Amino acid sequence: MRPHFDLSLYLVAGAPVVGARGLTDTVMQAVSGGVTMVQIRDPRGATRRLVEETYALKQLLKPQNIALIVNDRVDVVLAAGADGVHLGQDDMTPSDARRILGEDFIIGLSIGNPEEFAASRDHLHAVDYLGVGPIRSTTTKSDAGGAIGIEGLKKVRGLTRLPIVGIGGLGEGSVAPVIQAGAQGAAVVSAICGAADATDAARTLIAEIRDAR
Repeated sequence: MRPHFDLSLYLVAGAPVVGARGLTDTVMQAVSGGVTMVQIRDPRGATRRLVEETYALKQLLKPQNIALIVNDRVDVVLAAGADGVHLGQDDMTPSDARRILGEDFIIGLSIGNPEEFAASRDHLHAVDYLGVGPIRSTTTKSDAGGAIGIEGLKKVRGLTRLPIVGIGGLGEGSVAPVIQAGAQGAAVVSAICGAADATDAARTLIAEIRDAR
């Protein structure tokens, strides 16, 4: 059975954005503030360390029924027992990931614009949710495309019934418009990972998201 997931406040965390606080402390503090889903993204991380960190986090998040996703690395998902994988346009296709993972894992896919959505159409049968953006310009992902804004998000929203989480440069004051545009949630990186108090930052964002519904 595929794990339950809630896109409402989706935290993307990993080195180097978590800083001195570290991955586990950042994630657990954020979860205590209201984060509903977590993705580990560490493109330069050594495989063994990624597996160890993912496994440790999964043990902490499982009792709270919070889904743990790994960016790109299907092998780490399997080795650590994570709940699923998030794929970019240049990663393994969702269809191939589904063949490897089977039906008991979550698969997310990044979509930057309607053209990327059209190019991915043959693989959407294997996808559980879409990460759409960047909504605003961001420095936390070097290969992110140009900002599409709320209007770009609305265009993708009009093309699919799949759940959507908006991502890219989001933080306090900018997550509500994402929800109002039809997304099921907002994904953040530095708004929580870079905050002095990750719990308080998450609490502020989830309140904004809930008020927008």
